Amino acid sequence: MYDITIISGDGIGLEVMESAEYLLDKLDLNLSFNYGEAGFECFNKNGTTLPEETVKMAKSSDATLFGASTSTPGQPSPIINLRKELDVYANLRPIKSYKGVKTIAEGINFIIVRENTEGLYSQNEYGDENQMIAERVITRKASEKISDIAFKLASRRNMLNKVTCVHKSNVLKKTDGVFKESFYKVAKNYPTIKTEDFYVDATAMYLITNPLNFDVIVSTNLFGDILSDESAGLVGGLGLAPSGNIGDKNGLFEPVHGSAPDIAGKGIANPCSMILSTAMMLDYLGEKEIASRINHTVERVVAKGKVLTPDLGGNAKTMEMTEEIVKELI
Repeated sequence: MYDITIISGDGIGLEVMESAEYLLDKLDLNLSFNYGEAGFECFNKNGTTLPEETVKMAKSSDATLFGASTSTPGQPSPIINLRKELDVYANLRPIKSYKGVKTIAEGINFIIVRENTEGLYSQNEYGDENQMIAERVITRKASEKISDIAFKLASRRNMLNKVTCVHKSNVLKKTDGVFKESFYKVAKNYPTIKTEDFYVDATAMYLITNPLNFDVIVSTNLFGDILSDESAGLVGGLGLAPSGNIGDKNGLFEPVHGSAPDIAGKGIANPCSMILSTAMMLDYLGEKEIASRINHTVERVVAKGKVLTPDLGGNAKTMEMTEEIVKELI
């Protein structure tokens, strides 16, 4: 039996998590669900965006599914803090073009490996009324660990067999200098994998001008976050962008999109990102065959173009598209 923690959050997190649960209920898998709270509504109810009970539940589970959470003024981000608590240091964000969806190029298929615990997301800020300072923490240990994950992924993907390191070491000479040095140190353990490194601003351009050049991209926390959202725009938007957060002991899976308060409650959110994130969770748990089937089923439904949510040019509701995916899968 797999013990799964479900954290819907708020906004469209509630709606897309309903899609994930609907899918999981239809699968022939032995799953048990525990439900945790987090986010804006949780803060209004409990005075915290991430209760300790939720953290304990996630730590003791085989994997955690997270929907989305609305930013709470003056309060820490629950998803960032949950990543830290679970020590899921690798954020994996696959980017893939789908037939039937307008993209910048056909055949885009790469993955961004984002360091998940350091950088500016360390949230070490201080100052006074005249000056604010944010500390950017980069360590050799974390840089080497995330680089190793990237090379292992490139080995398994068997595509371009290449890892691209993204940094800004010409300006951030010490912090990004450590990241780049760590990357090339780890690269020596993978002599058959090609390597290259680009500055982050150049990478932002290359993603648009030559997206087929990329296989695995590894970068620091903030750069990886920005580039992954840009990359999602290349292939149809955040509604098709899943992600997984992986550590040595825990796995946390979430759609890349936020809580989208402008459409929350309307039942029109794209469920694909959540469903694809669920497939990533199943792959992490070792259920690779069903995970692959889910991915291919989403591809087929999107390519047919008959039942799509508004962001993909259709007029279907969230659950209508979910039901179509499940019908095609089962």
